[in-house]
Amino acid sequence: MVLNYIWIIFFLVAFVVGLVRLVLFQDVEVFPKIVQAIFDMSKTGFELSIYLTGVMAFWLGIMKIGEAGGIIQFFSRLTAPFFTRLFPEIPRDHPAIGSMIMNFSANMLGLDNAATPLGLKAMEELQEVNPRKDTASNAQIMFLVLNTSGLSIIPLTILIDRSVVGAANPTDVFIPIMLATFCSTLVGMITVAIIQRINLLDRVILAYLSVLTLLMAGIVVYFSMIPQEQIATVSNVMSNLIIFLVIIGFIVVALWQRVNIYETFIDGAKEGFSVAVKIIPYLVAILVAIGVFRASGALDFIVDGIAGVIGLFGIDTDFVQALPTALMKPLSGSAARGMNLEIMKTFGPDSFVGRLSSIFRGATETTFYIIAVYFGSVNIKNTRYAVSAGLIADLAGIIAGIFVGYLFFH
Repeated sequence: MVLNYIWIIFFLVAFVVGLVRLVLFQDVEVFPKIVQAIFDMSKTGFELSIYLTGVMAFWLGIMKIGEAGGIIQFFSRLTAPFFTRLFPEIPRDHPAIGSMIMNFSANMLGLDNAATPLGLKAMEELQEVNPRKDTASNAQIMFLVLNTSGLSIIPLTILIDRSVVGAANPTDVFIPIMLATFCSTLVGMITVAIIQRINLLDRVILAYLSVLTLLMAGIVVYFSMIPQEQIATVSNVMSNLIIFLVIIGFIVVALWQRVNIYETFIDGAKEGFSVAVKIIPYLVAILVAIGVFRASGALDFIVDGIAGVIGLFGIDTDFVQALPTALMKPLSGSAARGMNLEIMKTFGPDSFVGRLSSIFRGATETTFYIIAVYFGSVNIKNTRYAVSAGLIADLAGIIAGIFVGYLFFH
């Protein structure tokens, strides 16, 4: 229901803004741009779905091997005390717990290609215990919000992009991004926990969160001690080595358990193909709405309005020039990346605005994209408060990003 309203609003706002630009500013190109965006984003949505089909087939095949070998069940038992409290609707030994763990791990390592199929697998398994098949369950909403909060330990693509545009120290935003995204995830979890009346002061939950916090602190300390020029290399090697070790580990354990690995992989890959086909209409719908909204110039009006209001209070407005990246990220990852690159080229990658734009890109996630794809894969139409909770997490990431940006670079 929420996505229905958002979809309508994007089109109506785009029409009104386009009309204003045509009538008042004689911008005869605005509506051709909007219509072109419809065709371009429809094509992009389909191409993404086709690309995702192969990735989905591979990773769900690997997950099937992990399930058959028993390693997924091992991870589930290891984290069961935490997840049974955070997801009280999910049975203790349910396979969804293992899929969620793998999804969160891939997200934290910045491995989007692996995270998406693992997340879709988790959504299918969560749907099995959802009593209302067309309505998002509490567990699915918590899972989605934790995804859309964008917790990432290694924002590899951002570091690479900064290197490409000539940043003196491409990795100087590494620690600020980690701090901002951790705040986003924490706020998202607290928001959903309050709505669902989950006791976050439970000793088990606090113990697991404390360990995660110490892990984050340890990573920050480690990367602050090694030379700046080595951070991107170490991050790249670590993240890819870990994910390949996971694949090899799944295969070795399954081999030890005498599983028919090839046949098991094929069974999982078939599931991945069917899931990827399901999401095509949902993905096209949300990307077209985002494309129309952006092409109309509505985003530019919003940024200019924010700058005007903030300026009235005498507050420093240097951060406003970086806001387009923050506003685009919940809508589209590729659009946010393009915006980030554009800002770094305009203001310089080592400028305050260029660095802050990179922090914004890493501190939030593609909320509307994730919700449309994940819920679309299991045919959920009523998303309840998933969008609002996800946007609250995004807002927390943006606010934290501003504070961290001023602390480190201003």
